[in-house]
Amino acid sequence: MRIFSGLCCLLFLMVFLACKHDSFVDTTPDPPVVIDPNDTIPSNPGQGVPCDPDSVYFRNTVLPLLVANCSQSGCHNSVDRPDGVVLTSYPDIMNTVEHITDTDWSENKLIRAITETDPEEIMPQPPNPPLSVEQINLLKTWISQGARDNGCNESYAGCETAGISYVGFIQPLVQAKCQGCHSAASAQGGIVLANYDQVKTLGLNGKLYAAVTRTTNWMPNGGPKLDPCSLDKIKAWVDAGAPQN
Repeated sequence: MRIFSGLCCLLFLMVFLACKHDSFVDTTPDPPVVIDPNDTIPSNPGQGVPCDPDSVYFRNTVLPLLVANCSQSGCHNSVDRPDGVVLTSYPDIMNTVEHITDTDWSENKLIRAITETDPEEIMPQPPNPPLSVEQINLLKTWISQGARDNGCNESYAGCETAGISYVGFIQPLVQAKCQGCHSAASAQGGIVLANYDQVKTLGLNGKLYAAVTRTTNWMPNGGPKLDPCSLDKIKAWVDAGAPQN
């Protein structure tokens, strides 16, 4: 009997020791998470990458410009995809635009399309307004700098909201991120933002700020939400009476 009891104890001990290594809970520590600062655009001061005035950033400038001017209904969004070209994300642009990194502008399909002189070939298609020389040069600079999926924190040094200028901030913001959908030729929702008076009217009646701060279906339509600093600057300009300064 003692021998049997001893064998049982020995068997139990062997099973117990074997099971200690097969826990149902994985106690292996997770590998450290490495975050590429270019994957997101932090909005808090001192975080992320400060903006270099000599650089053009995809997430800050290029993507909003393309979304606003090229992704309307029937254009280069993920649903309509004319000629298979989609311009609403970095992977789609890289995968669907021929020679997108080529600095020979006669070969680069994107630059060829936006500088075309034939009204049947130029993008955006009439009656939508063509991109301005400044916008075309921004795209060329981004490509020349490597066509990277980069971004910077425009609030890195803090967000200054005193004396926000229409000419210096509001107008360039509207031109880059709104006029593709809200021009006289393409007045989505019946809204036109082609000049100061039109922007001022929407600013003072509250519709401009409401549109860019909605939790869903915000403006710019189909693009990333404006960063908190830009929203604060818009509000400061409206609160100051939307001056043409």
